[in-house]
Amino acid sequence: MQDWKKHYQQHQGIDDPVGYLVYNETILDHFKNPRHIGEIEKPDGMALVGDPRCGDHIRLYLTIEGDKIVDIRYKVFGCAAAIATTSILTELVINKNLDEALAITDDDIIKAAGGIPARKAHCSLLGVMGLHKALAEYFLKKEKGEL
Repeated sequence: MQDWKKHYQQHQGIDDPVGYLVYNETILDHFKNPRHIGEIEKPDGMALVGDPRCGDHIRLYLTIEGDKIVDIRYKVFGCAAAIATTSILTELVINKNLDEALAITDDDIIKAAGGIPARKAHCSLLGVMGLHKALAEYFLKKEKGEL
């Protein structure tokens, strides 16, 4: 009988060059205990973004006072990495001014996470795209005098 590890590797793509799906403690913590989850009833900015390749999508809500993000909430419909990286994004963004928030990249999220499997790196971009889209909505509302 074939060694079970070799059999598993051959049939699960373990030798795949994009890496293993092994999550570190930071990712697991944010997945099991996501921060700032939920909705904001009347957000200053809101976005719905998704990744058609994997089906993950998030809805992100912002409350802004002056030039500062004072609340950020989200709902994620996706994998553990999408949930965890969006949670990490909220920790990086909360109480930041708008310029600081706009400067946050997916690489910043991956660094704050302590790394992420290569095949899940795209999940960190989802939150950043949501943040930028929600901020764009905020700026548009502000320009129209709706805030």
